[in-house]
Amino acid sequence: MSAAADALMGVFGMRRMIVLAVDPGPVQSGFALYDGVRVLRSGVLPNCDLLRIVSDDNSDVLAIEKIVSYGNIVNNDTFDTCEWIGRFQQAWACPDEVVKVTRLQVKQALGLKGSAKDKDVNAALLSAIGPKGTKKEPGPTFGVAGHAWAALGVAYAAYRQLGG
Repeated sequence: MSAAADALMGVFGMRRMIVLAVDPGPVQSGFALYDGVRVLRSGVLPNCDLLRIVSDDNSDVLAIEKIVSYGNIVNNDTFDTCEWIGRFQQAWACPDEVVKVTRLQVKQALGLKGSAKDKDVNAALLSAIGPKGTKKEPGPTFGVAGHAWAALGVAYAAYRQLGG
């Protein structure tokens, strides 16, 4: 969306939807704050710190990657991650409105096959949202690294799912 589109939205008292997305983990999780055009903030934080951010955040949407096992054997880390998903959801102002997005839904939102790998997803995100850029001239995905890429995928899919 261009600056002109933002200005027009402002005339009507509208603004872009902002999505806070989480790629949960058993100890730390990736997060991305996305407005449909660029990443506003991203990173990987200990879960306790991210829990405070989720509870204090005033974004329009909280989206969390949903774990799907597809019949695979899982370990304790998976169950710990599931507990954190529930904690993040309950910390949100409207727990019943949290959007859960599977990895397959992320791939589909980017026009990829279910067999696509992380590098393919990240490349598709760069293509859809824009390049990282440089510190001097940051692009729309500047600063995204590590598990924050997976969180950005969740944000992108949720944004599209909700009509953004």
